[in-house]
Amino acid sequence: MKKFAAALAWAALALLAACDAKAPPPVPEIRPVRAAVATARTEGEPVSLTGHIRARKEENLAFRIDGRMTARRVDVGRVVRPGEVIAELDRQPQQDTVRAAQAGLAAAQAALHEAANNMERQQVLVRQGWSTRVQYDATEKAYQSAKAAVDATTAVLHTAEDHLAYSHLLADSAGAVTATGAEAGEVVRAGQTIVTVAQDSGTDAVFDVPASLMRQVSPEAVISIALTDDPTVRTTGRVREVAPQADPVTRSFQVKVGLAEQPDTMRLGATVTGQAHMLAISGIELPATALTTAETRPAVWVVDPKTQQVSLRPIELQRQGASSIVVSSGLEGGELVVTTGVHALRPGQKVRVQEAAS
Repeated sequence: MKKFAAALAWAALALLAACDAKAPPPVPEIRPVRAAVATARTEGEPVSLTGHIRARKEENLAFRIDGRMTARRVDVGRVVRPGEVIAELDRQPQQDTVRAAQAGLAAAQAALHEAANNMERQQVLVRQGWSTRVQYDATEKAYQSAKAAVDATTAVLHTAEDHLAYSHLLADSAGAVTATGAEAGEVVRAGQTIVTVAQDSGTDAVFDVPASLMRQVSPEAVISIALTDDPTVRTTGRVREVAPQADPVTRSFQVKVGLAEQPDTMRLGATVTGQAHMLAISGIELPATALTTAETRPAVWVVDPKTQQVSLRPIELQRQGASSIVVSSGLEGGELVVTTGVHALRPGQKVRVQEAAS
């Protein structure tokens, strides 16, 4: 009986040994992950702002003198040419002033003629001894005064004629009327805007830019401009003028972008969207989910493309945000970095990359 039990035990041990010899080794765990290719950015993120189209030069036309406006020849939308009559004042007061100046000049010229004759007579009398030097000096003084009076009245006449010409308001350059400031029959003062003309000297897209963006967008950048209500209407431009001082209310800076070409449907006053790229960030930008730690230092998991194994790589951060990080050192361009599942990895573990983004 004892011999039978011993034989049975040996048989069981042999059977267990045979089973152990045939058991396959355990399959290493391959964890699926998502990854991104580390790429140094050559272009900054795009930024968009809303602005409007404005003429590069706008001119407020006004009379140089006061008066009652009898006619306004143009309305909003009218295209004017240089020298075209825009509006007229009542000419009667200026015409009366011109006539009065002409009469004053005629009287001064007559007085000058008389003074000149007296001067000639005094010269003869002094030479013949029939007049004194004092009388001659008085006659010469009267002549010089009459001559000065002619000069003064001539100037008054020229001023009166200029004022008469100012009763017609003329366009200085070609352009379109965008606004009016007075109607026929009104009494207007000198300098009061009668019409506003957008000159045909180019157009700008005008934007109010926050101070933070002023530092992040190159002044030499090419700006893409599109109609807000129809993005298919597009053009480009470059910064032409930047306000040196921020708006006291909005604290933003007005930036004018000169358009290279103006599509016909991109009219004055139209709302447009301008897009530019910020200055490129030095370093490699990755999703914030790629960040982990190695001995209290920031690190990322790098995938070996040959073995599909991961290794923990310490890095230096330039910037860390809620959605992204910027790596200043520790990574090379083209390396594959795990972006999800970083907390479940261990050094040397094999992974299966489900998606690689650049």
